[in-house]
Amino acid sequence: MLPLAIRDMVAAMSKEALVAAVKQVMAQSRAGDVEGSYDGYAKLYGMADFSANKPEDQRQALKLLILAKRQGQPSAKLVEAHRAAIPALTELVSTLEEPEDYEMLGLCHLLIGNEQAASNMFRQGLTLERAKNPASDLCGRLMTRVAAI
Repeated sequence: MLPLAIRDMVAAMSKEALVAAVKQVMAQSRAGDVEGSYDGYAKLYGMADFSANKPEDQRQALKLLILAKRQGQPSAKLVEAHRAAIPALTELVSTLEEPEDYEMLGLCHLLIGNEQAASNMFRQGLTLERAKNPASDLCGRLMTRVAAI
């Protein structure tokens, strides 16, 4: 169950509400309730109003979970949080075609065990990023991710 403060903030998803909800989830994680924070991220990404935010604001909230460094086997709650991020990322990918969105979507698919979809996302992101800047860090990361699958 999400803390009442997170549920209230996510109900009306203005930018301020998004920032407040993200801060609450991060505070929960820093306080030691990492698994609970995954529930918070899943709830946040699953809200219909989440996609009403500016793409760059959505990206920032998505990056906090998806690009975080972790070790060991993912927990069921971590997998579910990544699964909850897929619809928002799919929307970003289909409307904006930004390579970094493809990378995050690929990482979500990889974490939930869908290697073929992950490979497709990494390859598409790599194609787009190579056209923009073949020497970028993102291009290098995507090449590494494609090679690893």
